[in-house]
Amino acid sequence: MSASGGTKAIVAALAANLAIAVAKFVAFIFSGSSSMLAESVHSLADSGNQGLLLLGGKKAQREATPQHPFGYGRERYIYAFLVSIVLFSVGGMFAIYEGYEKIKDPHEITAWYWPIGVLVFAIIAESFSFRTAIKESNEIRGKLSWTEFIRRAKAPELPVVLLEDLGALVGLVLALAGVGIALVTGNGVWDGIGTLCIGILLIIIAIVLAAETKSLLLGEAAGIEDIEKIKAAVVDGETVTGLIHMRTLHLGPEELLVAAKISVQHDGTATEIAEAINAAEARIREAVPIARVIYLEPDIYRPATTKAE
Repeated sequence: MSASGGTKAIVAALAANLAIAVAKFVAFIFSGSSSMLAESVHSLADSGNQGLLLLGGKKAQREATPQHPFGYGRERYIYAFLVSIVLFSVGGMFAIYEGYEKIKDPHEITAWYWPIGVLVFAIIAESFSFRTAIKESNEIRGKLSWTEFIRRAKAPELPVVLLEDLGALVGLVLALAGVGIALVTGNGVWDGIGTLCIGILLIIIAIVLAAETKSLLLGEAAGIEDIEKIKAAVVDGETVTGLIHMRTLHLGPEELLVAAKISVQHDGTATEIAEAINAAEARIREAVPIARVIYLEPDIYRPATTKAE
């Protein structure tokens, strides 16, 4: 995914959430439904999250500086992590608080057509947003399952939008169920229960997002396929005869650092070895274009020192 990868999905989600947040809040004012209030805050938090993702993508495109020689690619990971915190605190905890208050002191829902109508509208709007995120994800996830894609993706935006949209749709169904049962039974407690379930759902999604983005922040290696491509590209069988050991690290979603110790012919001249290293770097970049920072250290292969640094 490019540096602006997922932008279409983020913008679609932002537009949908802003419209839905306003509609839900209007429904809350007219109906008094706590599910509507929790959902309006949820949509507002999601809108802020999409803004954070866009800001992170913009900041990540800054040029490298002497203070940050490897660039700012990890800004995208930082802002994705902030999204999980916002989703947990603003969305999840607020919904749990509102649900608890509604269960403790239930109120009858008035003007029922407002929350029902808004929830149906919101489900339709979120479905379009979710469809956009799925379509963009399908272009890059290949044969990976959805779970594998979310866990292995190096670009955080699409997994974040996917989980947010999925959480929003499930939350809307929960809100619709809570409001519906409260209307049928005349018991406002059900509205509070629906709100409480929304809060628990948001916290679970926030924890998943935090765990995945934390791994990216700590620094992840290249994917298995890219590692195999690099291994195959580095050896030419002539001057570079083998790979002793290698480390890879994502400096950002589209920038990979490769550091390797390679075995070379013991009778090669300095010029021949330098040319062989340059050729190996070119092969690596051709095989894995995101491998932009490459350090190759020549050595003479000795089995007993294979693991030496």
